[in-house]
Amino acid sequence: MVATSRTTVSTRLPRMSIVVRNRGRIVAGILAVWLLLWLVLRGTHTLALGGAQLTTVHRWFNDLNDAIGAGRDSNPLFLYFFNHIRVGIDEFVVVIQSVIAQPSFDRPVPLIGWFGVVALVGFGSWAVANIRVALLAAAGFFFLGLQGLWRESMDTLALTLAAVIISLAIGIPLGVWAGMSDRFNRLITPVLDFMQIMPSFVYLAPLTLFFLIGPASATIATLIYAAPPVIRLTAHGIRSAPHDTVEASESLGSTRTQTLTKVLLPAAKRTIVLGVNQTIMAALAMVTIAALIDAPGLGKTVVKALQTLDVGTAFNAGLAIVVMAIVLDRVTTAAAGRGRRNRPHRIILWLAALPTAFAVWLSYTYVWAAEFDSNLDIGSKIAVWAGDVTTWVQSNLAPVTGGIKDVFTLVLIDPLQSVLADSPWWLVAAAIVAISLVVGSARAAIVSSVCLALIVFSGLWSDSMTTLASTIVATAFTMVIGIVVGVWMGRSKRADRVIRPVLDAGQTMPVFVYLVPFLALFAASRFTAIAAAVVYAVPVATKIVADGIRGVSATTVEASVASGASTWQTITKVQLPMSARAVALATNQGLIYVLCMVVVGGLVGAGALGYDVVAGFSQGQLYGKGLAAGIAIVLLGVMLDRLTQAAANRMHRGGRR
Repeated sequence: MVATSRTTVSTRLPRMSIVVRNRGRIVAGILAVWLLLWLVLRGTHTLALGGAQLTTVHRWFNDLNDAIGAGRDSNPLFLYFFNHIRVGIDEFVVVIQSVIAQPSFDRPVPLIGWFGVVALVGFGSWAVANIRVALLAAAGFFFLGLQGLWRESMDTLALTLAAVIISLAIGIPLGVWAGMSDRFNRLITPVLDFMQIMPSFVYLAPLTLFFLIGPASATIATLIYAAPPVIRLTAHGIRSAPHDTVEASESLGSTRTQTLTKVLLPAAKRTIVLGVNQTIMAALAMVTIAALIDAPGLGKTVVKALQTLDVGTAFNAGLAIVVMAIVLDRVTTAAAGRGRRNRPHRIILWLAALPTAFAVWLSYTYVWAAEFDSNLDIGSKIAVWAGDVTTWVQSNLAPVTGGIKDVFTLVLIDPLQSVLADSPWWLVAAAIVAISLVVGSARAAIVSSVCLALIVFSGLWSDSMTTLASTIVATAFTMVIGIVVGVWMGRSKRADRVIRPVLDAGQTMPVFVYLVPFLALFAASRFTAIAAAVVYAVPVATKIVADGIRGVSATTVEASVASGASTWQTITKVQLPMSARAVALATNQGLIYVLCMVVVGGLVGAGALGYDVVAGFSQGQLYGKGLAAGIAIVLLGVMLDRLTQAAANRMHRGGRR
């Protein structure tokens, strides 16, 4: 057995390494030619564009925006379709807000005040999870009030609930359909891929074109971003149902509907709840970003604080977002993993419902239970403390943090940005297409050609290359950390038990939260956005690498050790080559996460496409440029995604051969 495995390893790995080595030499040759031509031609045909300078495309988008605004109340498409959707979603959000967040016309306080909301959250968490999670949820929401951010938190929760309810109403039926129909699954998969490839930033500009700024656009943007997880996981749960059970149901004469409701959905219940969890987390992340289009809540507080570089206020609001994210994540995760034995008895639940209803009545009747006491506000103290810490860090650690920032900027960011942005556009395009062909496939090269041509047409080539440079640098650091930590987790169960909860916690935090500590450390700069992007993308890349390392056959590893290979040789010659597809997939996901975060970094000095998008929201004359920047971000995302996926598939095919 060991001898056979050793023979397999010795024949497969050299063949793979030879192919990879040859491709590496070709890519190195392409890069060498590119650098030589850059030295000769730098600064020519760069398609650079000034900050407020607009192209014909940008003006056309501005004219389109003006035309749509002028015809919003007369065009039949808006009168009978878009306006109805906008008004309906706005009213749905307002209904939820009026219950927990906003006062109505005849009441100076919401229908359910803070005391009732905390009681309902605790009771609901106990009903679907357990008493420990219920205590955590109640304490977490009470802390939101202590921070002085109860109203903002309830606005965020209302938008999240609205988006999640609509997402589940649409996503679960589509997931069931995809799980039961191969044809529909093949049809919807590329759509879901595209929805998840696009950075969340870019949903905003086109939606404001049709639905204006406000809750409707924010909810629809959140729906687009949050629906794919529940659709995918519902379909996966349906498809993973035991075939024997399904066949037994059908043999007993069950109809298709009966099989679905009595067999498939109960079997897929846990997976569907996990999909609900992912949808809730995605919705919360997107709702905070939607503050850029005037969505109310904590996100707006963070955005205003970041724009004024007020780290203390941003930290306090970011902490509230983290608390809410942890509560929602823990409640839904516990609900997905809980069995019948852990459920509280129905009689106990009915008894607990009585004091909960009494708390709701108190919050409806008395002001003290409706409005959180402002004298208990510790948020201002947290903001002052965070501001003082930031001032101390920037005053006393400036030589260290500034040195780190300057070294990385001068050694890595500036040179790569110069090569990409200062090379002739046709040279960059030719090099990227050639690399796509060598590393990926002919199809990837065609996709790269189309995407690059459209970026040229967008009039934002220089800004796109600046964003691409930051993305490449951040992805490189992400993969270095992801591979090192992922290999450690894949080889050590103890390391996996310790590190995985940290990675899980990192994935629950919305993107805005990552910007705050790095803004405190490094002030507003490109490096700040890159550092935040690395921390944001590392968890997903690390998990994929760890799973790939763990998936390598134990027999193969034993054969390597038996042949006298050291630990380093086993990792570099056996485990990493045999998990090459996992590494490529980790690179793919790392790129997408990094691109999303680097763009959001436009709020803290990253510039380029992220700044263009933000400027388009805040300055009417730059709307067209902001919309074009959003399209350019999508094109970069599609190009990088297709390239890395093609590389992963090629490695997978090479491994099988």
